[in-house]
Amino acid sequence: MGNRDGDDRKRDAAKNAFDLDSSDLNSRLERRSSTRFDVTWSVDCETEETFLYAAITNISELGIFVRTTEPLGTGTQLTLRFVPPDASEPFVLIGTVQWVNMVRPMHDNPNPGMGIKFVNLTLDDRERLVATIRTIAYLRESVACPSGVN
Repeated sequence: MGNRDGDDRKRDAAKNAFDLDSSDLNSRLERRSSTRFDVTWSVDCETEETFLYAAITNISELGIFVRTTEPLGTGTQLTLRFVPPDASEPFVLIGTVQWVNMVRPMHDNPNPGMGIKFVNLTLDDRERLVATIRTIAYLRESVACPSGVN
């Protein structure tokens, strides 16, 4: 009976798979310091071994959340290609998987995927990214508070 409880706890811990070392914790705190905006954009995620077609479900100046049932491992570096609506050209950015939200049995996890932090952004990429996010914020604010309404 004791072994079964222990096995259940181990299995639950593996299902939730969150390796929180100090760098992960700092990364999660930093990630939360930047406003995230919900979006639904297609993204291609590529490593030397893997090509994954998925969806971005939120974005900030620091990174994105990629919804997928096949997340890559924490620490994996990848190339991200995505085109926001009305963008003149695609973003091609490098990112690192910071955390993973695994698919769990019985589909009790409504949001499987991976949090990706942008790394080595060029000044041009950073400026384009910030401009894109400001546009999202402006459009959402104008929808929430139509002009002439107090």
